[in-house]
Amino acid sequence: MPENYDHYISKNIKAFYKRRLAAPIIYLIVLILAWHFFSLSAVFSPDILPDDTSLETAFRGGKQYISTTLSDLKFTGYTQSIFGHTNGYYYYTMRDEECIIVLLSPNTSEEGLPSIEEVTIKGKISKGNENFDTLLSNLSTDLTWTENGIRNKVSSYYISEPGFNHVGNWILFAAIFITGIYALLCIVLSIIYMFFPVLSPACQDLALFGNPKKMLEQAEEELATLPQLATEDMFITEHFFIETSVYGNAIVPIDEIIWIYKYSTLHKFFWYHFSISYTLHISANKHLYIQCPKNIKSDIDGIIDYLSEANHDILVGFNEKNRLKVQEIQGTPMHFEKFIAFLNKRAEPAATLEHSSGIRAEHRKLKRECFIYKIHIVKKNRISTLMCGSFYDKL
Repeated sequence: MPENYDHYISKNIKAFYKRRLAAPIIYLIVLILAWHFFSLSAVFSPDILPDDTSLETAFRGGKQYISTTLSDLKFTGYTQSIFGHTNGYYYYTMRDEECIIVLLSPNTSEEGLPSIEEVTIKGKISKGNENFDTLLSNLSTDLTWTENGIRNKVSSYYISEPGFNHVGNWILFAAIFITGIYALLCIVLSIIYMFFPVLSPACQDLALFGNPKKMLEQAEEELATLPQLATEDMFITEHFFIETSVYGNAIVPIDEIIWIYKYSTLHKFFWYHFSISYTLHISANKHLYIQCPKNIKSDIDGIIDYLSEANHDILVGFNEKNRLKVQEIQGTPMHFEKFIAFLNKRAEPAATLEHSSGIRAEHRKLKRECFIYKIHIVKKNRISTLMCGSFYDKL
């Protein structure tokens, strides 16, 4: 434990958010490097493929995702299927004296038009794979050419329109954008809390009970004059319970605490139990809840004993009686009450609608039954038919 507690809470808040800066900064760096080296920008804004650039040259130059206009495409008669679903039609065309294979989507090719005069597509340049080799082999058979002969005429790279996954690309973009903004927000907030500890959530929770700045100054002053009870990361001063651990910071006025209890966690590796840690749970007025994880039993027992002596109204231990008592004291949070009221309001018309639908269904059922009954009776007795009609009219 430190010998000097001057501004100890503020120092720990600054240290806590300084540690939290590392993860989002590393994530943003990785994101920027991936965007640059894997050409992620080309996924959303593909390069225009010049007419005098071959597919191999573009591919080796890092231009996999391209936009190009092709003309005079002929259907090969072969398709690509995934899980029994046709997702592409193979065409061939001449491009700057180079014969290339193009895999078009069903929408673009209108599910296999014999020929396409001109089309502009966004696609992915890929090196020929096993399916591509099979296609060339089949084409050589159809044209009575040798495989070497057709390979000398056809580029070993092809353009795949289905390979340019529009939905997948936008999902990827959304994931990158949202996580990037979140990481940036974490960095900004951490820097703010480092320079202005009073704005951190641990201090702003004090706004439930008074002025956060004044209460932080009071807690700092009481801690600096030596705490009445101190463990490695939990302290009790004259008016406050204070936590300054690697898991977070908390400041709670002792007079506002209404319930305390401990919770044990058994840590094991496969079948070997190697440690037990204890978590201190504190419930305070205004629905403030604090957890102090991974402490030793003696420290938490000492904190609980001291707090229960400092405030005799504190409920000690976890049991159903204490839980119900705390629920009675705390009540239901206002926002939660509004949410429940909203759900109830939505449920009432639904129940009425369901009830009305049931009545209408029963009404239709009686109508059908009465109509059938009328058909059967009319042949035997005209009066019975009229009686049935009168019965239905009353419904």
